[in-house]
Amino acid sequence: MTAGESLVPGSVNFRDVGGLPAGEGRTRSGVLYRSGNLAAVDELGGAAFRALGVRRIVDLRDDDEVEHAPSRVGDVETLRVPLFLGSLASFFLDDMTLIEMYRALLERAGDRLVTAVRGILGAQPVLVHCTVGKDRTGVTVALALAAVGVDEDAVIADYARTEGMLPAWRNEQALARMRAVYPHARNLEELASRSPAHVMRTILDEIRAQHGSAAGFLHAHGLRDDELADLRRVLIEE
Repeated sequence: MTAGESLVPGSVNFRDVGGLPAGEGRTRSGVLYRSGNLAAVDELGGAAFRALGVRRIVDLRDDDEVEHAPSRVGDVETLRVPLFLGSLASFFLDDMTLIEMYRALLERAGDRLVTAVRGILGAQPVLVHCTVGKDRTGVTVALALAAVGVDEDAVIADYARTEGMLPAWRNEQALARMRAVYPHARNLEELASRSPAHVMRTILDEIRAQHGSAAGFLHAHGLRDDELADLRRVLIEE
């Protein structure tokens, strides 16, 4: 697979989160995947997906997104955890920056973020995805990785990698659609196609200032100590 190529043909930004440094260990390969939606997966992509052996999908999209772009990978256990709960349009109407969007997500959906992280437990390999695999997926995966001790620079780099995974044609089409609906918004390009490292670094700094750590954030919203220990066991090989 070349740089920027999706692991599953027909999907966008489908990749393995394995191999990231975590102190003396690394994240396990073939355990946690992340991606955009699976609506355009064809026969070749379906075969590639089945070969990964994914046993659970954690879908972070809302009902309208799922109806508009249903997954095409067959019968796989799916945990639906819509993180925006109908407020997606407000981010564009309010012309938020990415940092402001992520702050709102952490403030409004802390309990649902914990539910999404819990979804990684119990059935692996697991795929976490939203529409593009950038924002909701980016925050969820970053929280999970940081909470189990993945090196912060590696967490940030994994988030930032998304920008290079999004095809130019997709970005152009998405931006054109958004500009037609929100012609006066200034942050559309950032919201549609960017994942700058400084954004995730800022968010992790703010989480640390408010909760001590990503693990502290998850604890504050309901994740138990034993669940955190299980998450580390599942994701990290020493």
